[in-house]
Amino acid sequence: MRYGFRDVVIDSRTGLNPRKNFVLGNGENHYITIKDIYNGQINITDKTDRVDDNAIQIIKKRSRIQVGDILFVSIGRIGETAIVTAKNDTWDVNESVFVFTINREIIIPEYFCMLFKSEAVQKYLIGNSSGSTFKSIKMNQLEKMIFDLPPIKHQEEIVAKLSKITSICDLRTTELTYLDGLVKARFVELFGDPITNSKGFETRPGIEVFKLSNGKFVPENKRFVVGVPVYGGNGISWYTDEILCANDTVVVGRVGFQSGNVHLVEGPLWISDNAMYISDLVDDEYDLRFLYAVMDHIDFTRFQDAGDLKKITQKPFMQMQYIKPPLHMQHEYVAFVSQVDKSKLSIQASLDQLETLKQSLMQKYFG
Repeated sequence: MRYGFRDVVIDSRTGLNPRKNFVLGNGENHYITIKDIYNGQINITDKTDRVDDNAIQIIKKRSRIQVGDILFVSIGRIGETAIVTAKNDTWDVNESVFVFTINREIIIPEYFCMLFKSEAVQKYLIGNSSGSTFKSIKMNQLEKMIFDLPPIKHQEEIVAKLSKITSICDLRTTELTYLDGLVKARFVELFGDPITNSKGFETRPGIEVFKLSNGKFVPENKRFVVGVPVYGGNGISWYTDEILCANDTVVVGRVGFQSGNVHLVEGPLWISDNAMYISDLVDDEYDLRFLYAVMDHIDFTRFQDAGDLKKITQKPFMQMQYIKPPLHMQHEYVAFVSQVDKSKLSIQASLDQLETLKQSLMQKYFG
């Protein structure tokens, strides 16, 4: 059946911004803002703002949050939602978070949240938002919304199916995170801290280890939609028909927000003049993939030149001391990473299939 927004949301409120009402940073209570609501949950961290007991009582009079209400992000990530599963006086919300009490006779909270993540609803929210820096949606625009809702039983079936897929996706994502942690743990086990050289390996300055070259400019008439990828300071920018590096390459952003960041790029590519790359190993007792792992542990971004446009030169890379464990240890680590990468590819393929299935079902159920 078709329902208006006010049929679905029978009461709406917001939290309260400080202004003259209270001061942020005082007290031990958590002050939930839009940054704390993501992935369908209220995420209280050490970065969550804090307020005192008096502030909580002031906000509470306005928000009147109850268990079962839905928190709605009205600015930025518009439409992000979280169901309130427990509530006490140790937290409340700010004015950019809407609080919805829904009519449970026609809609269940989980279905409401999924509905607002659907492509059709997101399109409406974005199309009816306002603002330049941060887009926001006003209540009067939400009140114009119309929903076609299936019976409660059908909603429960849809939620169960999509929730199951989401749970498996979360499991796959957790597996990927675990494998990343496993690689880092193996590195530390074998080599310790490469910056302090906690295991006392021999070291070499970069100038004795590798040759670092600047990338080359690609003329506009050589930039294509398909072909060999061109790596710029901000990642893959375009494609060309020429190859600068045929094998796996360690690439360093030279200009832009990636300046100082190190990446291992696989396969043939061209490196633009916004980046640098290891064009040759001077010391053949280094494995390139191991060297990348060492460089990835070093924060080269601290060597960026000052200024609005971030830049970095070759100097810090060539002066840095790099640990030099026995080559067989390097090979052992690289082989381990390669095996883990195979597992990650399999998990990622499964995750991609699940995400595709989920999007297909979302389109089917929510249009």
